[in-house]
Amino acid sequence: MDPKNLVKDFVVVNSLGIHARPASVFVQAAADFESEISVTNLDSGHVADGKSVMSMLMLSAPKGTNIRLEINGRDADKAMEILSALIEGGFDE
Repeated sequence: MDPKNLVKDFVVVNSLGIHARPASVFVQAAADFESEISVTNLDSGHVADGKSVMSMLMLSAPKGTNIRLEINGRDADKAMEILSALIEGGFDE
């Protein structure tokens, strides 16, 4: 299967934004995939490695922040499906 490059924009919906617990949940899910995963805070321009909790915390993404998820790799479709559901579901908070 050829590598894919997928991009999707979101608004952070959970009340506390991307703090320690949602960052950890996101990184644990992202770690299951071979693809490169990055998250950009579209309001500040900061780019985070989606497989690093510290990097995700440095996004400073409270509720209402516009973010972009970019996934590059052979399993990008499945990664986008799973990670999109996490973000859209407010990280189950």
